Amino acid sequence: MELYELLMRRRSVRNFKPDEVPEEVVAKLAAAANNAPTGGNMQPLSIIAVREPERRAKLGEMVGSQPWVKNAPLSLIFCLDFWRLKKWAELSGVSFRGNEALSHFLIGYADVMCAAQTVVILAESLGLGSVYVGTIQYVADEVREYFELPPYVFPAMLLSLGYPKTVPRNVPKLAVDVVLHRERYEALSDEEIRKAFDDKYGSLDENVEKYFERAFVEAVEADRQETPAWVEAYRDKMKELAIKNNAEFLFKLRYPSDRMVEFKAEEIETFKRAGFDCFGS
Repeated sequence: MELYELLMRRRSVRNFKPDEVPEEVVAKLAAAANNAPTGGNMQPLSIIAVREPERRAKLGEMVGSQPWVKNAPLSLIFCLDFWRLKKWAELSGVSFRGNEALSHFLIGYADVMCAAQTVVILAESLGLGSVYVGTIQYVADEVREYFELPPYVFPAMLLSLGYPKTVPRNVPKLAVDVVLHRERYEALSDEEIRKAFDDKYGSLDENVEKYFERAFVEAVEADRQETPAWVEAYRDKMKELAIKNNAEFLFKLRYPSDRMVEFKAEEIETFKRAGFDCFGS
């Protein structure tokens, strides 16, 4: 299969077979992550491979009772790791203060995500499916304690992997012409923006379960696996909030704008407790 075809067929997979991922495959995934692009070749990356059922279950519970995390035979916690760099600098008689510098943090975070996406692509080529779980950042304190992360190490992203039992048929995306700008930013008109997102998400005036199958597949998968009532709960909340369109569903219910902004202060304190003082007060 050509790389382009592989990339275009990739989907986030949340329904895995129980088959273990062989150690030689895990080693290949780790090697590919280690070879990913990194600013200044500093490699501020550590990866925790979680395979033991008890730890998988605990991890799934921590990130919001997401059953695919517990059921996936392998989860990789991608960590931004400045502890190793700081220790090396100290042993060499020099100071590394990347945890205080926003530029170091941003580039380091990008490094971590380059490594994670490299794993996603290789995993797909090896017949594995994967899903990112960003909510690990919301429980970083608990994750750091449970997995014994030292200071200056932050769990930036969780990737759960395994051999797919089922793969989503389609995930709505904006048209490429909406995303690609040539030579300069080409601002769309109000009508073009409205049409772009209508084309992506379709209409809300339909069966809620069918809408979720297309636009909120994790709710459907949670119901299918072992956490029933996600779809029902979201359907009831949609009625309560009088959700009328896709944007309201996204920014009033799924990712409430006010709550996301309010959470910023909590996030900054979480980073500070990990030793990252690059965000100011």
